[in-house]
Amino acid sequence: MNKGMITAVTTIGLAQFIKIPIKKIKTGKWDWGTFVETGGMPSSHSAGVTSLATFIALKRGVPTIDFALASVFGLIVMYDAQGIRRQTGELTIAVNEMEEKIERLRGDKDHHFHDKKERRLKEMLGHQPEEVLGGALFGILTGAIGHLLTKKK
Repeated sequence: MNKGMITAVTTIGLAQFIKIPIKKIKTGKWDWGTFVETGGMPSSHSAGVTSLATFIALKRGVPTIDFALASVFGLIVMYDAQGIRRQTGELTIAVNEMEEKIERLRGDKDHHFHDKKERRLKEMLGHQPEEVLGGALFGILTGAIGHLLTKKK
């Protein structure tokens, strides 16, 4: 049984679950679908890779190749989560608004049809930097807890 993997995957699940009450606080509505959505606070991507790197650092040590690999891949994942994926989300917002803008340019009256449209592209793909940081801090905590729980006495 790979305890580092279990720690990381459990952390990802916990981070996804934490998004539900955070969204409730922000919107006033319970949205259980948030559990399977991307984006939001905290970043489960950051939490997962940071928990793994923390677990490895505590189990094997910082000067090991294992920690180096987990850290470098973790940094790439976090950069991607807040950079490229967030930009993709912002581009998607523009695409979703494009049809409505074209109708306005034609002079058509806005009947708010597009606001109610069911097949819109998913806009929340990436993370804001604070969401990545929140996930990383959560991952450090869960990685340390995972190490303590699996440590042999």
